[in-house]
Amino acid sequence: MKNIKLNITRVLVAMLVLTSFVACDEVGDTDPGGTSTEAMAGDWYVQTLVNGTVVADYALISTYNTSANDGKDMWIDDHGNVWDFKVKSPVTLSSLSFAGSNLASSVDGYDINVNITEGKITQKGATTTGGHTVDGISFKAEFSDDPGTIYEIKGYRRTGFIEDEH
Repeated sequence: MKNIKLNITRVLVAMLVLTSFVACDEVGDTDPGGTSTEAMAGDWYVQTLVNGTVVADYALISTYNTSANDGKDMWIDDHGNVWDFKVKSPVTLSSLSFAGSNLASSVDGYDINVNITEGKITQKGATTTGGHTVDGISFKAEFSDDPGTIYEIKGYRRTGFIEDEH
């Protein structure tokens, strides 16, 4: 009986030692990497102007990758803060630019087309209201339900600092 208990103890100790080595084994590359439009993606505080006059002060919009992750398009989503639009815009990654005509937007049954022109992300090209140097965004938009009016939308990448929040 004493030998059986001793053998069981040895087996348990051996199993514990073996599993401790296996548990520390890293499996492959655990870095998920980024997305194809990572340099252009983010949350942005933007002002909306018509003919140089601010018509909507700082509002939050987002740009983010599409599910295709092919570097050809990105979403521009104003979360209802500017005009209630969400469009998939063609991008040129090498110049951090974007533009497109008749981009379809359907937000909660509100269907419009949007023309985006002169879209640009400028690295370290903007200063936040708190004085930080960050990436800037600017583009012009024309909405099908307000033809002929060109809205200039421009601002800076959200920092998360309280002094930059609006």
